Amino acid sequence: MKQLAIFSVFLMIFSNGINAQTKKELDQKAIKSMCGCYEVSFNFAETFKYSEDPNYTPSTEKHDSGLEWVELVEDSEDKIVLQHLLIVGNPASPKVIKHWRQDWLFENTDLYEFNADNTWTYNSLAPNTVKGQWTQKVFQVDDSPRYEGTATWVHVDGISFWENTTPAPLPRREYTKRSDYNLTMRTNKHVITKDGWLHDQDNQKIIRKKGEDDKILAEEKGLNKYVKVEDSRCQAALTYWNEKHKFWSLVRSKWDEVFGRKKDLHLNDKVEGKALYQYLFSDEITPQKKEIDKTVESFVID
Repeated sequence: MKQLAIFSVFLMIFSNGINAQTKKELDQKAIKSMCGCYEVSFNFAETFKYSEDPNYTPSTEKHDSGLEWVELVEDSEDKIVLQHLLIVGNPASPKVIKHWRQDWLFENTDLYEFNADNTWTYNSLAPNTVKGQWTQKVFQVDDSPRYEGTATWVHVDGISFWENTTPAPLPRREYTKRSDYNLTMRTNKHVITKDGWLHDQDNQKIIRKKGEDDKILAEEKGLNKYVKVEDSRCQAALTYWNEKHKFWSLVRSKWDEVFGRKKDLHLNDKVEGKALYQYLFSDEITPQKKEIDKTVESFVID
């Protein structure tokens, strides 16, 4: 009887280990399934407004589309890096634009939370609060930070999804036109579908002032649909990345060093009248670590 009890306990532990391993593998599969060539539709509409200004003008409804390649840059046990590359222009001679990047870290305890006005607050999370979770870290086109959030991938009824709410900077489509709010509270939901994936968003446009409660100016719905197509349609992106991946590896390495300082982060919006992406996208910058490090560091405010 005692031997049977011991065997039962062993079997339970073994089974739990298998289930945990299978769950993590399902998570990894879901994340990596976002790679490939996609026709993408970008859709955003302001839904509710709370401004007391009678002359308040909501953002124009946005509908756009494009072709995008999602490159698997890194694939390790606890970290998966996906780089988005946007393909625009005439298909006969397309132009490739390095787009956003998303890193996925398993049971990550280092989180940079956006706190308005180009500042991020560093938070060290307790390991027990992130058990089984994946942190999604989203970066700008120049690999500077945007937003980060941690949550559990869910696999139920044949559907895989991940959802988190976290503060974020204004997206480019907004900050180039709006200055009446300074933070977006983003609820991001990534849903894997049979023909690609969805990036579903419910966003609040927030006015954040020191010493005051956040004020919601308006709300917004976003839905980006990624429909998988033949990889051959994204050949231009593959060619671009083959030529540029070493350069961007150096850029990521420098940012990793900055994040590794594990302290609050404040960045310059511009240095000598130019944004960071303008320096890094310029043909004038050389793919040398020393120059890249100096350029990125010039935007970091101690």
